Order: sequence, then C-alpha cells, then structure tokens
Amino acid sequence: MIKSFTPNDLARYIYQEMPEVEQELLMQALHSDDALMQEYVEMLSTVEFLEQVKLQPSEKVVKAIKELAHSTGLHQV
Repeated sequence: MIKSFTPNDLARYIYQEMPEVEQELLMQALHSDDALMQEYVEMLSTVEFLEQVKLQPSEKVVKAIKELAHSTGLHQV
C-alpha cells in the first residue's frame, strides 16, 4: 500500500520532525508525484520567507509602553 502524504507530513519533513524511514518514503513520493512536489516547494518557499520576516513594534506602541512604565514608576533598563 502506498502512503498518502498530507501538508502536515510535508511540514514535519521540512522541520525535520519525521522518522528517517518515513523521510525515505516521502522522498520517493516527491520524486513520483508532481503535485506533491509542487506543494512541497511552495511550503518550503513560504517557510524560508517567514524565517526572514522581522517583526518590530510601531513607534506608537513603544512610546505607549515607555509612558506606562514611567507612570508606574518602573525604571529604565
């Protein structure tokens, strides 16, 4: 019986959370299933993009936090 792989399986593979035996089966499936390969490539691209995103609070939020800290008597670090 051929195992059917899900997007969850692809995520586990990308994040190296899959047993080696299952990795081998997935690699075989990727080589023989173009749709699965396309989904894998898209997920991998998304993961790589998300790892590059750097989130920063807006100046408005930073200012509000500093004002709150000052009004409550908290000292600067």
